[in-house]
Amino acid sequence: MTTLSEPRAFRRIAVFGGVYSNAHALAATLADVRRREVDAVFCLGDLGGCGPHPDRVFPLLRDAGVRAIQGNYDLAVAEGHTDCGCGYTDPRDNHFAHLSYAYTLARTATENRRWMAALPGHRRLRLGGLPALLCHGSPRAISEFLWESTTPDGLVARFLDDARAQLILCTHSGIKWHRRLADGRHLVNVGVIGRPENDGTTGVWYTLLTAESGGDLDVEFVPVAYDHEMLAKEMDAEGLPPEFAETVRTGWWTTCLEVLPGRERSQGRF
Repeated sequence: MTTLSEPRAFRRIAVFGGVYSNAHALAATLADVRRREVDAVFCLGDLGGCGPHPDRVFPLLRDAGVRAIQGNYDLAVAEGHTDCGCGYTDPRDNHFAHLSYAYTLARTATENRRWMAALPGHRRLRLGGLPALLCHGSPRAISEFLWESTTPDGLVARFLDDARAQLILCTHSGIKWHRRLADGRHLVNVGVIGRPENDGTTGVWYTLLTAESGGDLDVEFVPVAYDHEMLAKEMDAEGLPPEFAETVRTGWWTTCLEVLPGRERSQGRF
């Protein structure tokens, strides 16, 4: 897995993950970001997924100059794997994961698969004076889920130590959270823009990070509304499982539930 280092320091960046072929949410996110006077925009991977028309997201990303890394979905589609590498064991979740992956693989153009294949697995940058590592799942595994309720401070500190970083940005789990250690270092799960957070609302989230004077870091989770009903109708028209459109319309996860720890699952409907 390659690591790309940014040559200059940034003061303010926008970061999101999990596009999941949701071109509507991506367009709305990028429109909001344009108003924020950021130095750069980063995507932490999983460009395809449960949404329709996966090829529609690539022109949006390229035209906006988004700097991306590979997620497990991107790696699998680029290399033509037999599944998404999501690691599900529950038969129901595996069933939906295979349907989603087969749809995405069949409808992603060769040029876009090549583009994903060339993406780095990690990025390094400096946000103000803070050295940062950008990864998909965790610094050690592209498909590792880092949940707020099950990620202890000691593990966060070890990741930061091993990465020689004061800030780690990740995604993959689908639910945003921020941990600031007592020594001032940070881990931020930036959330995803491809589907809601399993909280009964239909919007999505991205993250703004601003280096402040004195070495402080401001982390802002930014809500984004988009035409979720149009997305759901496109899912229906493409013959994707109705469970996918139900999540978009209601804000409650109907699939991928096995990965949720107890606290996070208790906040959902199912």
